[in-house]
Amino acid sequence: MSSNVSPEPSGSRVVAIDVGVLAGLVADVVVAEAAVASAEVARVRALAAVGRLALDAAATTRASVRAAEMALREVASEVAAACRGSDRTVQRDIDDAMTLVESFPRTVAAWESGAISRRYVRVIADAGAGLPVERRAVFDAEAVSLAGEASSPGRLKSRLAVAAQRLHPRTVTERHRAARELRCVRVVPAAEGMSDLIATLPTVLAEAIHDRVTQQARVIVDAARDAKAGDALGDAASGDMASTGGVTRGGTPSPTGRASGDGAVDGDPVAGPVLPKPDTRTMDQVRADVFADMLLTGDPTLDPTRPDDGPGTLGKIRARVQVVVPAMTMLAPGGENAAPAELVGRGPIDAETARRLAEATRVPWDRVITHPVTGAVLHTDTYHRTTAIDRHLRARDRRCRWPGCTAPAIRCEIDHTTDWAHGGTTDVRNLACLCQRHHTQKQFTRWSVTQLPDGLLEWTSPTGRVYTDHPDPYPSAVPPASVRFAPNPLPWEKRVDDDETAGP
Repeated sequence: MSSNVSPEPSGSRVVAIDVGVLAGLVADVVVAEAAVASAEVARVRALAAVGRLALDAAATTRASVRAAEMALREVASEVAAACRGSDRTVQRDIDDAMTLVESFPRTVAAWESGAISRRYVRVIADAGAGLPVERRAVFDAEAVSLAGEASSPGRLKSRLAVAAQRLHPRTVTERHRAARELRCVRVVPAAEGMSDLIATLPTVLAEAIHDRVTQQARVIVDAARDAKAGDALGDAASGDMASTGGVTRGGTPSPTGRASGDGAVDGDPVAGPVLPKPDTRTMDQVRADVFADMLLTGDPTLDPTRPDDGPGTLGKIRARVQVVVPAMTMLAPGGENAAPAELVGRGPIDAETARRLAEATRVPWDRVITHPVTGAVLHTDTYHRTTAIDRHLRARDRRCRWPGCTAPAIRCEIDHTTDWAHGGTTDVRNLACLCQRHHTQKQFTRWSVTQLPDGLLEWTSPTGRVYTDHPDPYPSAVPPASVRFAPNPLPWEKRVDDDETAGP
């Protein structure tokens, strides 16, 4: 009788896996990979066709580069709205799809046939992106051949780098000079109130920055370790001195056996001195803290306003963020999950960070009065020197009002929904926050918008699809039933219960 169970080698402990079942599962994965590849290639070809449609339409009218860009934005917004996605992301996908289909056709064909996977395609596209268009056909053919020989995308990457270097008409120095023009800083939101701050810089500068913050962090970590060692020695010395009547170095005898001379830290006479909290941060944590501290508080030397005898204007500029903090979150932090503080355009932040911001900022906060049930903005007041209309709009909208856009309102422009030139009024019922990208797109493409009551914006796409964008609602002042009747009531609920049962 035959068995599908692999024989166990003598003298070893091997888990017996049914190879027949495993073979079937592997076959299922291979079939699924082929189906996914087919769907991905179909999407890439469709997106490339959408982009080509826009560019061909712009070319027939001898349009400018700006008009061609607006055509791409228009079709990207159409696809994004239909798929409930970001128009920026869709436009990037269209650009990538057009590059793949038009510059690397053999790679796409190999992907479509199942000869290579998406990971190989990405490595090939990245390696060939820097080549001139006229050299990409040769690279495409060589890349597909190399991909068939490589056992993994990682091994293919190094071989493609050599191939691309050989085909490039410019030297490394010339390309580095061009690449320097692409230096930038960007934020990539992450989970739990964290983000990645990414700076694209020349490698020498990036390594130098990392080295400097590492050296500074090492000094801080070493100082904390030395302080900890000193504390340990001090504790040991205190134990030895206790048997001689409580006399310690630098002090005089005391009833509790503790020093009361120079260097003593005031504290409770019974509990002892209040010692500083030990620094337990890791090297990575200290490095991040030093990096943030220097960026937020330093005086840049690259400052055109700097006089010869001191810092200029750049050092006085402070960071700006837009934070919404529900009043109950400030009063009862334990209930922050029901109404969390929010960094506009990014997501929830913890109550402790919000409270520190409220206490540290010298800029007055906007007070936003909302409807207790619907959360609609009813009124704002503040001592800011901005107009009441701007305060109301930023409180109401909180972000760009293009469907799906998350740009914070403080980074947006105030737009007349119906243009002033066409009779539109400067009133909150005809104004909304739009980021520069979508403000321009509203002006120069066939998308149209109508403002409805309560700040609703009704966008109509060039194909006639209608999308309604609602202002993000504020949390209700009345906790939901699941919170109000929870086993452990929140602080304000407990006070209500106490009042109800206290009697006259």
